[in-house]
Amino acid sequence: MGIEQNFESFDFDKQKLKNYIEKLNSPRVLIIGDMGIDEMIYGETERISREAPVLILRHSNTKIILGQAANAANNLATINGGKVSAIGLYGNDYYGPMLLEAFEKAGINTEFMVKDDSRPTTVKSRISGSSFHSVTQQVVRIDRLNEQAPSPEVEDELIKNIEKAVPLHDAVILSDYNCGLLTDRLIQATVAICKKHGKILVADVQKDMYRYKGVYALTPNQPDSEKAVGYFIRDKKTLNSAGADILALTDAQVLLLTRGAEGMAVFEKGKTEHTDVPVFNKTSVFDVTGAGDTVVASFTLALAAGAEPKYAAIIGNIAASIVIRSFGCATTSIEEILKNLNKLDMDNYTIKA
Repeated sequence: MGIEQNFESFDFDKQKLKNYIEKLNSPRVLIIGDMGIDEMIYGETERISREAPVLILRHSNTKIILGQAANAANNLATINGGKVSAIGLYGNDYYGPMLLEAFEKAGINTEFMVKDDSRPTTVKSRISGSSFHSVTQQVVRIDRLNEQAPSPEVEDELIKNIEKAVPLHDAVILSDYNCGLLTDRLIQATVAICKKHGKILVADVQKDMYRYKGVYALTPNQPDSEKAVGYFIRDKKTLNSAGADILALTDAQVLLLTRGAEGMAVFEKGKTEHTDVPVFNKTSVFDVTGAGDTVVASFTLALAAGAEPKYAAIIGNIAASIVIRSFGCATTSIEEILKNLNKLDMDNYTIKA
């Protein structure tokens, strides 16, 4: 994959990184995006139904977990002690109060959330079954959602709340799960408001990156980045080209490109070379669900705490290495991040370019 450099040539200061991690509980963050619930329904297998060839499960318990952009909000709140506000939509239905209650239990401020009577609260229900001698397995998933853009009236209310909320926070995240909330008008308004108040704006986006022109930083993965530029990333040359093309496309200052087993690549406007960050704490991966939310949460907090982009990326990388060892949408904390930092033997890492 090209040349290798020793980790020491990365100009890496472990004490400096530790200082940034200890400051992660200071920034206040506003997250705007597609908020939802993961409803986890569990049951024990009894028999096959006589009505149809389907399993009959005897219900044992149900868990309500914050999902989509709400999972990123939960990651933020766990790390910074609840200095988080959420802006998104919920419906006038059974699950609306449930979403707000889950936010409040996580210590997330909901005063800027907007109720939209025309759409359901976004819910992904996973039904899982098990028997005495088998592991729990997901049987079916039911999605309740509306991917249409909100009405102009609801959009007006969202933007009004963004205008109120941005000055009260140190950084803002746009979390796009393609459920319609982040319209062109809403994105452009958020960019303008953040620039007016001098706030860091990070976009966690999967597609149509050109719509996020003017944000401070983006955090896409490699497959989505390849789709955005129209070619595969195969080596150092194409990686550098992709980073430059995305920065030009979005006029962003920073690009954090997550690359799975290859780690992360950090691009900064005005620099011809990117910085590679290796995968830390390599271990058996249990579940990557929600790991991207952990990265954007910790990366944004670090930027807001004053960290340079490469240090913010390292913090995001360490945080992700923690949550992938747990099943489902897991979170981490400053204490866990510091504990894992202290375990790292930097001399065993190389930076690939």
